[in-house]
Amino acid sequence: MSNTGHPEVAESLPPPLWLSPKDRFQQVIDELRQQGYTVVGPTISQQAIVYDEIDRIEQLPRGWTDVQGAGVYRLQQRQDESWFGYVVGPHSWKKFLYPPILRLSAATPTASGWQFDRLTDDPPRYAFLGVRSCEIAAMEVQDRVLMQGAYIDDAYRRRREEAFLLAVNCTLSGANCFCTSMQTGPRCTAGFDLAITETPEGFVVETGSARGRDVVAACDVRPATKAELAAAAAAQQQAVDQQTKRLDTADLPRLLMANLDHPRWQEVGNRCLSCTNCTMVCPTCFCCSVEEVPDLNSGRVERQRKWDSCFHEEFSNLNGRPVRPDIPSRYRQWLTHKLATWHDQFGTSGCVGCGRCITWCPVGIDLTEEVAALRETTA
Repeated sequence: MSNTGHPEVAESLPPPLWLSPKDRFQQVIDELRQQGYTVVGPTISQQAIVYDEIDRIEQLPRGWTDVQGAGVYRLQQRQDESWFGYVVGPHSWKKFLYPPILRLSAATPTASGWQFDRLTDDPPRYAFLGVRSCEIAAMEVQDRVLMQGAYIDDAYRRRREEAFLLAVNCTLSGANCFCTSMQTGPRCTAGFDLAITETPEGFVVETGSARGRDVVAACDVRPATKAELAAAAAAQQQAVDQQTKRLDTADLPRLLMANLDHPRWQEVGNRCLSCTNCTMVCPTCFCCSVEEVPDLNSGRVERQRKWDSCFHEEFSNLNGRPVRPDIPSRYRQWLTHKLATWHDQFGTSGCVGCGRCITWCPVGIDLTEEVAALRETTA
């Protein structure tokens, strides 16, 4: 295993393979399930493309795409039958690796006193189907936070080390994508077991680990031809050419930390609802709280870890009062941590350019615009 929790990627990857017709992709899902994985992939639910357990290719969002903007997300039918012709939706893989609610322990009243039990965490072996390059980068960011510091999150580590990553190279960029600015995509270069690129005729398949090679060995594949590789490269280039949103990261931590009293924080704070949507959809945010949850009928009390957000006023409570009592200060905390002090703590940015925070902000706040405004008014 590599130190990121991924299967070790071979120094020299084997030649790409070709899988066609596309319906043969069912063989990949079947083999993963045969090996004991719970396959999670993209599917349509409640007018969005979300990640959920699947077992058939018919559950994939074939022929659908997502149209995104600032505070905008809409499903729309494509003019073709592309299986992965969309970008990213409200779910990230964090939902499975770092669950929104994790039961830690329980205390039960008995005749002789309280009985304390540590609850076992026995997650399934996940196979993630449809992982994008920015999402692999997000997992690597969380690896640094939860696995590579002084304190290791065992629940995360177990899920991460067991997970099989079947990545998809993007052939489409949405209006809010800026992975090229963050150098996190749109092509998957490492950290995967398998990576596929979709073309109209089939899939070019790259293997990144022994586990990936074991899966494709059970499928009807052959070496990809030069023409098929060229078609895949052209499809990948589309995503690069379509990307218009940019984030200038030059000296960004210094820019933000030198402007903590800039009036722009108040301006954006007047729009921000402090709803926490951005932190909930972000694939790297990891803030949590621990709560005691009682059962009034039995008297049993469970200790649970739950996702939390720095946008909650009570999140910064110290000595009975919040350190950040207003919305501008909480937005400033989120943005400066994500793009500046995250570097100090973990040696990397906390942003991977997926654009989810822009799409799912009810008032359309765009962090790339906020950074640009700070640059313009401090130049």
